[in-house]
Amino acid sequence: MAYKILMIDDDTELLKMLKKYFEMKKYEVITAENGAEGLHKMKLQPDLILLDVNMPKIDGIELCRKIRDKTDCPILFLTARVEEQDIVNGLSSGGDDYILKPFSLKELDARITAHLKREVRRKNRTECCFSGELVIDYKAKTVQVHADYLELTKLEYEIMEFLSMNPGMVFDKERIYEKVCGFDAEGDSRVITELIRRIRKKLQQYTETEYIETVWGMGYRWIK
Repeated sequence: MAYKILMIDDDTELLKMLKKYFEMKKYEVITAENGAEGLHKMKLQPDLILLDVNMPKIDGIELCRKIRDKTDCPILFLTARVEEQDIVNGLSSGGDDYILKPFSLKELDARITAHLKREVRRKNRTECCFSGELVIDYKAKTVQVHADYLELTKLEYEIMEFLSMNPGMVFDKERIYEKVCGFDAEGDSRVITELIRRIRKKLQQYTETEYIETVWGMGYRWIK
């Protein structure tokens, strides 16, 4: 079955060119010319999303946050913006990669292939995460350091599960809160800061290894 790519960009000529190229590569290509149309076409469940940053009404950063509430598929930004803060904003909003215009079609094709292969590996991964002396059993929902099991609350465990299943990716506390508490949950995302402090304190009873890293001004990530 062909992989399905959703391309969201207000540049209609670029969309036509990309659609023609990737259909020749045997992908199923869905296009949208604005954020609202892109959100609507999320119901088609794409395997990967190409998203322009600079669009009217709903820009790519805002749209990425909305999309992330509906899917965990790879999101690749296509943009002419080159400021470092734009890149930071894109990745911290839930994007997985950043490709500057103009770009090589071969490079874009290679990036897409790499992300899709990574998704296959992620979905086929074992039910346990082994990281040094730490083991997370996703089926039993337990965390073990050497022979000792950590006594974690439900939210503490779910934070560790979410971060460890996305190693190296940075998530701000709002994104973590939405993932573990639900998008419609009532509360304050600042609770994530306290929960991560408690997780670290419990880990420090058994190991000196740091597993959750604070990325200042951006959020947290699981150290690979």
